Amino acid sequence: MNFQGQGELCVNLIMSETNKSQIGNEILAYLVDYPKAQDMLEGILEWWLLERKINYETSRVKDALAELIANGMLLERKGPDSRIHYRINHSRYDEIRKLFYALE
Repeated sequence: MNFQGQGELCVNLIMSETNKSQIGNEILAYLVDYPKAQDMLEGILEWWLLERKINYETSRVKDALAELIANGMLLERKGPDSRIHYRINHSRYDEIRKLFYALE
């Protein structure tokens, strides 16, 4: 099988074919992105896996923030540092609080 240049999709296929763990998938995905990389256990934990997790979670958090803003539950404003700051929409606080406790 030739998986070269197929990216993360093929890494998942390779790993499922050999019944490897999700962590194995992440290690191989990192090495596909950085084929000359090498490191010790501590470096793999701290840099390879953490970097991939942060990138994945950043995307998910951005999507969640956009949804909460679109639903009027969060407000955003540009701060003095020109970065976007997020906060609860106080005019919907009681509604949000009820939704939150209903989910528990």
